[in-house]
Amino acid sequence: MTFVGDKARLACLIAVAGLLALAGCTRIGSTGQGSPEESTLKAVLQRGTLRVGECLSSAPFGFYDKSGNPDGYDVDIAKELASRMGVKLEEINITGANRILNIQTNKVDVVICNFTRNMERAKEVAFTHPYVVAGQALIVRKSSGIKSLKDMSGHTIATVKGSTNGDEVRSLNTQMKIQEYDNSLAAILAVKQGQVDAMLEDTNFLAYQAKLNPELTVTDEAPIPLQYNGFGVRQGDQIWLNYLNEFLFEINASKLNARLYNKWFGVDPRFPLNPQY
Repeated sequence: MTFVGDKARLACLIAVAGLLALAGCTRIGSTGQGSPEESTLKAVLQRGTLRVGECLSSAPFGFYDKSGNPDGYDVDIAKELASRMGVKLEEINITGANRILNIQTNKVDVVICNFTRNMERAKEVAFTHPYVVAGQALIVRKSSGIKSLKDMSGHTIATVKGSTNGDEVRSLNTQMKIQEYDNSLAAILAVKQGQVDAMLEDTNFLAYQAKLNPELTVTDEAPIPLQYNGFGVRQGDQIWLNYLNEFLFEINASKLNARLYNKWFGVDPRFPLNPQY
């Protein structure tokens, strides 16, 4: 006769045996994105080449120099990453519009392209910690006397067609005239020539333009919320993400990132990499 307690113990032993048999047939960590066998980190080291997606039409982040070679702030960071990994660097020219597609189709191992982190993009790709921060500010002629948006009442401000800057200016409800231009360089030229009094744009881009044009200066305020830019990688590969975050920690702690920023933008980084909550 088998008592109820014996039945319970028997059922428990059978269940445990089943779990052990299943474990014996399953290689833990052998499947799934981010496992050691499938991580991009291991693939790059085995391949001996790091494929980096860079936007090479967005100076000073990325562009082609006079010899036709990639150059710029993002390019220098990619070179440093490849050097520390001990692999060759393959630079793949991409655009802002196809950054996510290049990651999802495995055309690149990582995107380093002034890539702003936000909730919508995080549905499709994973982001590292920030490596550069952008705000929005004004660039004006040094002789203009304009220090902030408060001084712009009755003046004309330049924005780029199709950008969010025009909407941002309108949302501020200030008494400014808005003049739209086809691209950022045309708007900068309008400021230089006195056709408009200021331009609202990404602070990193403006710092570079002020470096190229000594008669211009960038205001200190940041009227628009800051944007935190990171590397973009495929989702689910935590090993690769951890490695890239460690790389960013090291180049930030050593101040190398700050030196590269100063090299390309002519000023020290304006905003801290971590949000001030």
